[in-house]
Amino acid sequence: MRTYRELFREREFTALFLFSAAQTAAQTVAGLALGVLVFRRTDSPLLAALAMFGPALAQLVGAATVLSAADRLPPRAALTGLGVLLALGTALQAVPGLPAGALVPVLLGLGVAGAAGGGVRYGLLHELLSRDGYLLGRSALGLASGPVQIGGFAIGGALVAALTPSGALLTAAALHLLSAGAARAGLRRRPPRAAGRPSVAATRRVNARLWSSAPRRRVYLALWVPNGLVVGAEALYVPYRPDAAGLLFAVGALGMLAGDVLVGRVLPAHRRERLAVPFCVLLAAPYLGFALDPGLPVAVALVAVATVGYGAGLLLQERLVALTPSELSGQALGLHGSGMLAMQGVGAAVAGGLAELTSVTTAMAGTAAASLAVTALLAPGLRRSVLSVAPRATGPASVRSRPRRSDVRARPSVDARVRRTVGARRPARRPGR
Repeated sequence: MRTYRELFREREFTALFLFSAAQTAAQTVAGLALGVLVFRRTDSPLLAALAMFGPALAQLVGAATVLSAADRLPPRAALTGLGVLLALGTALQAVPGLPAGALVPVLLGLGVAGAAGGGVRYGLLHELLSRDGYLLGRSALGLASGPVQIGGFAIGGALVAALTPSGALLTAAALHLLSAGAARAGLRRRPPRAAGRPSVAATRRVNARLWSSAPRRRVYLALWVPNGLVVGAEALYVPYRPDAAGLLFAVGALGMLAGDVLVGRVLPAHRRERLAVPFCVLLAAPYLGFALDPGLPVAVALVAVATVGYGAGLLLQERLVALTPSELSGQALGLHGSGMLAMQGVGAAVAGGLAELTSVTTAMAGTAAASLAVTALLAPGLRRSVLSVAPRATGPASVRSRPRRSDVRARPSVDARVRRTVGARRPARRPGR
């Protein structure tokens, strides 16, 4: 599967695409409306920001507690139920006179549910498509995310102005219901990928297992840390150029879309394997130019080039999928998403603190330098982990041929399949690895 046209011929992928687009639109409209609502009631910028981004931060709690549901629930039922739950929670926030303090548990609950929902969605994407198809499918979802978010903010702002924040929240609830309908009508019934009931203990056990494999651990760190530090640099666009921050964000979105197309559609599989590290370098290196306090045209060019490097995320996700047993793919990808959001918040805090001590441009260049340093530390292990990804053949068999185990707990803490592959392809293990 090598074209977007072939991808959308798959009815279930189209349904999953519509589900994701409706969810993104609903979350964008609801976040904007809720931020306005809380600010009007409390006159607190901090509470307004927490209202907008609290659910994303709450996904960390979900990653530690309920993420095992990503592989232990039937995907269609889970996504349909998630859409209905989010619709009810969003509609509850629109109740007139609801105290701002009462919104906190609702926001936390929706964020925790979202963590499991992300794992279900990306685990199903892996199940629907082959290894090459997963990368193309993830690229298609990424291509839709940017325009949907831009449209969501525009529509949300218009709804808040024309109606009220509560009216915008009800619109977002309707979009959540639309996502539930897309999942229910377009997806066929599938069994869970793993046996057992979702639980906090199962979540922690599988998280520990995922982290215990050195190749997977390196991929997770490469997905989280360099990306998060560069997002910290982006968080300083407003103090850098308040009059042009929107332009810089828009150019960055275009660069990210270009990177998604390049990785998902243009690069052949045999070249993608070794490009994760170069794309991580591309993501950070242009931001070093901000140390010279460039003018706006140069800054726009630097951002456009750098954001193409976000394609590294697709390359590393492809490797993570190949290193993970299929029955754990949902939790593995959900853990990636939650960790990425957390590190982006850390990166923003680091960049903001550094800007307070030095200057905005110095902080942008400094976080970029830190991102490059982390990439340099991880690069040797990432290059070695290419040998751990097997089989190399493309097509459905390359992902779906892994044996399915009914009892996940019976598998060893480090995937035996990865150990056998590494041992077969490398005659000796160097000391210190």
